Amino acid sequence: MRTPLPSPRVRASLRALGLALATPTRPGEPLLAQVSSPWLRRLPYAVAFAFVASLLPVTVTVLVNDYGVNGALAGALATGQTAPLLLAVARPLQAWWIILAADVLGAVVLHAADGVAGRPWPWTPMIVVGYLALMVAVGLREPRRTLVGVWLATGAAGFAFELFPVPGSGDGINLLLFILSGAVLLLTASLRERGDAQRRLVEQETISEAERARRTLLEERARIARELHDVVAHHMSVITVQADSAPYRIEGLPEAAREEFSTIAASARESLTEMRRLLAVLRSDGSEGERAPQPGLERVQQLVEATVRAGVPAELSMPAELGPVPQAVDLSAYRIVQEALANVVRHAPGAPTRVSVTSADGRLTVLVVNGPSESAGSPLETSGTGHGLVGMRERVRLTGGTLDTGPLPDGGFRVAARLPLALDTEELGTEALDTEEPA
Repeated sequence: MRTPLPSPRVRASLRALGLALATPTRPGEPLLAQVSSPWLRRLPYAVAFAFVASLLPVTVTVLVNDYGVNGALAGALATGQTAPLLLAVARPLQAWWIILAADVLGAVVLHAADGVAGRPWPWTPMIVVGYLALMVAVGLREPRRTLVGVWLATGAAGFAFELFPVPGSGDGINLLLFILSGAVLLLTASLRERGDAQRRLVEQETISEAERARRTLLEERARIARELHDVVAHHMSVITVQADSAPYRIEGLPEAAREEFSTIAASARESLTEMRRLLAVLRSDGSEGERAPQPGLERVQQLVEATVRAGVPAELSMPAELGPVPQAVDLSAYRIVQEALANVVRHAPGAPTRVSVTSADGRLTVLVVNGPSESAGSPLETSGTGHGLVGMRERVRLTGGTLDTGPLPDGGFRVAARLPLALDTEELGTEALDTEEPA
């Protein structure tokens, strides 16, 4: 006969309970205080109450009938040995002090009782059960050094009574409590420390991922800044040449105009010098400046052909004439297509891909759509971090456009960027310089 498995709801509750037991709570908070379920938060009190409700009357009955202890004294001892279990839910160490003192006092009282001969002493069976329940609460909350002290104090109290033995009661119950309490403390402390280690590992992974994302963002911004330098430097160089050559190309210029053109040329050269100085800071150690011109949409066809050679059936739809495209938009569109196709090769090898570049209503639309992958991802790229999208967002943000990315219902992926063909130069400069604002 096959045993039925627990329902998913029960399994989820058990997992939540195990996680909560392995998660230490702050001092003064009850056990399982961080659990979202109200039933699980009440569970420690219910368990403690069950122990108290069962052990207290049994302890009174045994002390009175078997050990011959006075009824009032038996009730006081039973209350001191069991009731603090309710306190142990929130303050286990304080409860331990009370219960240990009550247990020691009970052992002294039983030493002088008439019915102790032939029965367990210095600890009764009820004391052993309640004490082990207390050790669970202590082990889940207190540090290792405190647990060692509790365990040694338990053993010292038991073996101290061996110096004053009661005839006929040497059954080794003090050794039994010493061993069992140590085992319970070891198990619960291991559970708590394992939960601590897992939580610290998750926190460290979260911090590492955030740092990795920030580093990727900064590297991409530095790359964009270097490329932006090449774009702006071209225009500044043109200004310098035109300003220097104006007195020779235009006849009859007054002296004031010649001086003005000379000032413009000097300012342009100074700006180029400052840009090169800043660019040297952005470049990596040991890297050399790129001497090839920055690519643009005229090279998108080469990207698609390279992607086809990599095993991805890709096609391009782009009109022969897009009209005037600002150089920053031209470069950003090329980089977006480049990154999108690289992601297809990495994460969706063999997926049919369509690249579309159109111009309408003063905006350049770049669309890269791939279908579901025909096989598993590239062995060189076993997992994706999504950091490739960071560069796309930064480039679109630089030009004041919009970016839409996300999975498709059939398992494919879509990258759609809309870039303005008429850039606001003031806004562009502000965006380029703002390198500390998070994406």
